[in-house]
Amino acid sequence: MTGNTGNTGNTGNTGNTGNTGNTGNIGSAGWIISDRVDLPFVTRLDSGGRELGALRRTPPAQFGDRLWAANWYAWRVLHEFVANVPGWAGTVDADAAFTTIRTDLLADLNGPQHEIDNLVLAARDERPDAMGLILSQDVEFFTDFMAVLTISPASHPQTWRVLNIASLIGSFAVLYFKGKYDLPRPTQICLALLPPIPVPGHSSWPSGHSTQAHLMKNFMLRVLAGISAADLSAMTSDLTVLANEIARNREIAGLHFPSDSAGGARLADLLDSVILATGAVPMLDYAITAAAGEW
Repeated sequence: MTGNTGNTGNTGNTGNTGNTGNTGNIGSAGWIISDRVDLPFVTRLDSGGRELGALRRTPPAQFGDRLWAANWYAWRVLHEFVANVPGWAGTVDADAAFTTIRTDLLADLNGPQHEIDNLVLAARDERPDAMGLILSQDVEFFTDFMAVLTISPASHPQTWRVLNIASLIGSFAVLYFKGKYDLPRPTQICLALLPPIPVPGHSSWPSGHSTQAHLMKNFMLRVLAGISAADLSAMTSDLTVLANEIARNREIAGLHFPSDSAGGARLADLLDSVILATGAVPMLDYAITAAAGEW
């Protein structure tokens, strides 16, 4: 059921159902190979009369790093993260800015409810124009990042791997805080928001889309750190605007408060520093270094 983990951003598309051909997770889904019923390939003979099924090659020493599909490799990195950084949640939760975003949201929901008012205006004024992005980014937004970066999984397989790692770690982390604080969705307060897509089956704060998109942006900036200053400046702006847009579209859809988006962005920044500043997750460091070599 990996492909239906809960639709937190890219989590609902972990198996890349429906977009396999574009994203390149051939290791988990993709090709369907036909064979003859009356003469299976394994029974055919080579030019020397040997049956193919009787031929053997020397067993490889291991499955091989490059054969790991990006989404499954990301799970290995997640396991290493959990094992090597056991105090990550406490470190994040102690952050003053992270706490303030949540506290201010609660105060607003129990007071003037300006955040709800903003969502009502967004539904009225922005939703029709944003509908295409709302629908496409609900399923996955790997494609948006690849479009901005002008890459594909085939052209930049190591970079594609880093995007998958960021998406999975972001999903894992955000669901921890969603479970801990269990804050209501905007539609539980203003039913008339009527989102055009199903409301995900988990709580509102922080936003999963925002967390994942901003962590994907943060990891990519580490990957791109060695390119020219001018190019890095342009790509930083592109990726930052994209991450903010992905988060904002969830607000326009009526699924998230602005504070959900802000909380997700802050969580992504904290995860970036907790994971990479300490060097505690060697598999991630290796993946980023390998991806940097593609640029």
